Amino acid sequence: MKPAWLAKLSPTWRARMVRLGFNFHPAFRGTGGRVTHVAKDLRHIRVSLPLNWKTKNIVGSLYGGSLFAITDGAHPMMLMAALGDGYIVWDKAASIRYRKPGFSTLYADFVLTDEEVDEIRAELAKNPELERTYQVELKDQHGIVHTVVERTVYIADKHYYRQKSGGGDK
Repeated sequence: MKPAWLAKLSPTWRARMVRLGFNFHPAFRGTGGRVTHVAKDLRHIRVSLPLNWKTKNIVGSLYGGSLFAITDGAHPMMLMAALGDGYIVWDKAASIRYRKPGFSTLYADFVLTDEEVDEIRAELAKNPELERTYQVELKDQHGIVHTVVERTVYIADKHYYRQKSGGGDK
């Protein structure tokens, strides 16, 4: 599911291109957040959301829509890169819990471990589709959690998904 040209790049350039891709994509750019780090193996992404005139709500704290939106897309992208072209990965559901208002820059770290990828592959070998729920904490510079977002991701074998959705075997 990732572009073929991206796979041809060195790990350093692949990470840079993913970071630039997020930061220049109009939908992500509109959140006010910025991807500040992408690991060479694409297994860790860090996003920051600064408090400024674009991200501030009516009471002066970070806008809830921006808090929610900066968590969109990271886990699916990391899973697509880790699993390869034989799988379909979609965001399926999400929820947000506000713990305390953010009056400073908040950070979100997305991590995908080798163990998680191995578990997913093992589960997909038994069942061609599954869902995984990931919890992302948005923290300030002191590590205090301000918001928790849960995102459910759907993962399926590409051939199974196409047959199930009537898309045929392409």
